[in-house]
Amino acid sequence: MRLTSSLALSALLALGACATARDAEIALPGAYPTLDANAASAGALDAWWLSFGDPELNALIDEALALSPDAQSAAARLREARLTATSALTTFLPQGQLTGSARQTETEQVDGQEVSVPGLSTSGTSESYQGAFNVSWELDLFGRFFAVRRAAQGDTAAARFAYEGARASLAANVADAYFQARGLAIQLEDARESARVQQSLYDLAQQRVDIGIAARSDSDRVAGELAQALSQVENLEAELQAQQRTLLVLVGRGTAPLAGVSTPPLAGLPPPVPAAVPGELLARRPDVREAEARVRSAAGRLAVAQLAFFPTFTLTPGLGISRTVQPGYEATTQNWSIGANVTQPVLNIPQLLLDMRAQDARTEQAVIAYEKVVQTAYAEAESALVRLSADRRRVDLLTDGEARAERAYRSGRIGYDAGLTDLQTALAAEQTWRATRAQLTSAQVQSQRRAVQAFKALGGGWPSQDLPLNTQAR
Repeated sequence: MRLTSSLALSALLALGACATARDAEIALPGAYPTLDANAASAGALDAWWLSFGDPELNALIDEALALSPDAQSAAARLREARLTATSALTTFLPQGQLTGSARQTETEQVDGQEVSVPGLSTSGTSESYQGAFNVSWELDLFGRFFAVRRAAQGDTAAARFAYEGARASLAANVADAYFQARGLAIQLEDARESARVQQSLYDLAQQRVDIGIAARSDSDRVAGELAQALSQVENLEAELQAQQRTLLVLVGRGTAPLAGVSTPPLAGLPPPVPAAVPGELLARRPDVREAEARVRSAAGRLAVAQLAFFPTFTLTPGLGISRTVQPGYEATTQNWSIGANVTQPVLNIPQLLLDMRAQDARTEQAVIAYEKVVQTAYAEAESALVRLSADRRRVDLLTDGEARAERAYRSGRIGYDAGLTDLQTALAAEQTWRATRAQLTSAQVQSQRRAVQAFKALGGGWPSQDLPLNTQAR
């Protein structure tokens, strides 16, 4: 008895020591260091891809969200989580099942005195039928149902946000793959134009060699440049096809012909990103909301572990009916019963204490994970905005530089065609222009991809306004 009392006292002290999960420690700045002066409205985050004004991109993302295996798999996981949570709650409803049996016995006496009286016969055919309906119902006197429901609701909410996060990531991945393909299409178009220019230079250099006013080394040098340009065309064609195939896989048409996806060689500045504040990450980012929901789930499981020290009361009512048929005798009986069971942990209290402390540690891990997700979310959003701002400035600088380099190339080409400048000057001007144009294209594509990252980092891609705002991890 003294041991039992000591164990019970230890359990009560442990329950008081870890009654609930602690609040997460979150401190976010009031604003991001870099904001777009022409920021869009916050509503643009819900379906941010519409801001690019690209019908092909819109169609691809809509198709991916509806047909992609990733989207369908995420939806199936959400259905599983909801059904699992509901199943956990049904255990608090009355449980029971119907049972029935039937038996026929043929008895033949082979020796001794035969007895044949109603209800007792040593030979003949007898039949027995039984049916029962036994019920078990736990009386929830200490709130186990509410603790389990809290954990189940946390699991369901986490699955919901994981589903939304998967869809948001899918939309961002489709847009990123689309802009990569468009960038490759631009590079391919430029490479083909470079090959055409090199071909014209080679033809002109060869003509001069043929009439004896230029050295053969000039035409050989241009031939080398032409071979490199044609090689680049071949490489970019393969890369573009591979990227288009990746895009088709993302939208759920992985085996469709490449002609089914259009990636025009166009580039431009990305749309403005909405002016968001860091605190909105707690409501907008699916991964943040998912981590918060997992804290609630862990807290619910901690409460369940605490309630395991309390007694369990169970009602066990039942109904039954039986019928017996023997030679000269038939009887039908029915019965009902009501019972109650009580279970109080005693010798397994040390194990329950360890289980509760382990769950308390898991709850603390969930809180820490939530704090880390919030910090990561802020870092991603800030970094994406800073880099996007730098990309915009880089595009402006390269746009001016590309225009100047093109004018220098045009001037040098006219001078070479007229015999006023040598081949070295013409090739140098052309290479400078092509290099600057390639950097501009790369910067434009990168700025569009960076805008996609910024939209995603700010929590775009799903309509969060229809969900309750709850930023406290309790």
